[in-house]
Amino acid sequence: MANDTNTVMVIGRLTRDMELRYSSGGMAIGSFSIAVNRRVKKGDGWADEASFFDCTAFGKTAENIITYMVKGKQIAVLGSLKQERWQKDGQNHSKVVIFAGGIQLLGGDKHSQGSGSDARNSTSRAPHGYSDAQPDFDSDIPF
Repeated sequence: MANDTNTVMVIGRLTRDMELRYSSGGMAIGSFSIAVNRRVKKGDGWADEASFFDCTAFGKTAENIITYMVKGKQIAVLGSLKQERWQKDGQNHSKVVIFAGGIQLLGGDKHSQGSGSDARNSTSRAPHGYSDAQPDFDSDIPF
């Protein structure tokens, strides 16, 4: 059976500080939620509409970024979607979570001045099948 593609990238702001816990095997698990805003046409005008996504980061990625993952911080998340299913009181429940393979810290939080990122406040770990290497477009130019 062939593998299907399951890759998602979202840019948004943290709705709460990231929570870090450890599995019984010692694996770090970081949980956070982001709000992704978009403009939608409403009648004669435009309105902001937010979507909220739960995300999970694992291992060193979660441990290395916990300090920077504070409410309001803008981040980019590259990962895959995972549907979690469970039963409670005889009722079936499910939710879709983004399993973060890479996280890029962007700009400041919504209260800070300026934007952009530097080596001090950014991290990225490419998920399996992706490369962190930057392409060399200049080598393709024939002159």
